[in-house]
Amino acid sequence: MGLRIHSDHGRFKDIVRGRIKQNLKEYIKSDEFISKQGNTKISVTVPQIDLPRFRFGENGGGLGQGDGKVGDKVEPGKGESCQGGAGSDVGDHALEVEVSLTELADMLGEELELPKVLKKNSGRLRAEKTRYSGIHLHGPDSLKHFKRTFKNALRRQIAMGLYDAENPIIVPVRDDLRYRSMRTIERPESNAVIIYMMDVSGSMGEEQKEIVRCESFWVDTWLRRYYDGIEARYIIHDAMAREVDRHTFFHTRESGGTMISSAYRLCADIIQRDYPSGEWNIYPFHFSDGDNWSVDDTRVCVGLLKERILPYCNQFSYGQVESPYGSGQFIKDLKEYLPHNDVIALSEIKDKSAIYQSIKDFLAHGR
Repeated sequence: MGLRIHSDHGRFKDIVRGRIKQNLKEYIKSDEFISKQGNTKISVTVPQIDLPRFRFGENGGGLGQGDGKVGDKVEPGKGESCQGGAGSDVGDHALEVEVSLTELADMLGEELELPKVLKKNSGRLRAEKTRYSGIHLHGPDSLKHFKRTFKNALRRQIAMGLYDAENPIIVPVRDDLRYRSMRTIERPESNAVIIYMMDVSGSMGEEQKEIVRCESFWVDTWLRRYYDGIEARYIIHDAMAREVDRHTFFHTRESGGTMISSAYRLCADIIQRDYPSGEWNIYPFHFSDGDNWSVDDTRVCVGLLKERILPYCNQFSYGQVESPYGSGQFIKDLKEYLPHNDVIALSEIKDKSAIYQSIKDFLAHGR
């Protein structure tokens, strides 16, 4: 019976997994996952799933029942038609299941046919972890191993004939005491940092920011699948750039002009100060509607990319979110000034439906 239960549970999980993959396009363009995100798992709403089973109906007539003669014509029975009013049928229900972020990333990779991430720097950083892996005869009271101590005392009393089964009192002595021992283990870690940059000038509305929010969640989920340690930094900019926390990044309302070079300069400073390229895998992502202050500032941006950002990154990604107020020129300039650059991934995001393809544009290179 136990094996049957495990088999049925595994089959049900496969059905749920298939249903999530089937609806992945709809999930990607909504913020349902983001609002329910936890540390390692999220709740996913899928349509009610019924496993195949026999259902017994009422014996209200049909073939093989009632009076009849050989050669009589078989006609379908006449049922009662619904003429309106309250119904008695069971309606459709939604089922909420928990999925780990690792499983979600795997589904994303399978659906979009994404290659595995090839880490530029692997095993350069070493993390120390304490593990209790043995038993010692001496140690502090805080590390006393009560079970082992009790078993030693029990063996001693039995061997000495002091154990009374009717009055089983075990009194450990000094020689019975045992203590947990710990040792420090070093293991290599592949650390990565994602630097998110977003234009928050007056031409970037709430719809554009919502697109950035959804896409950032999926990018984050995919990269965390491959890195033991990952950090995220957030930069917002209009005519000036500043570093903020995650909540401020997604909820800031600004106005004014746009000077993209201010964000790139701050990004380069963060990389140089905090993330040596020989030890970190670096992923800057910039989202804008394509408006920039001037052609001169665009040239400054290209210079910063060539000299201070691209040489140190696994990949630099630029997503241009369409806005009724933006010119959309910046992505054209990047294509002109930095043609055929393997470190750059560009994507045009017209609306929420385009997030699906945009994620593939960014992650299809395996960098």
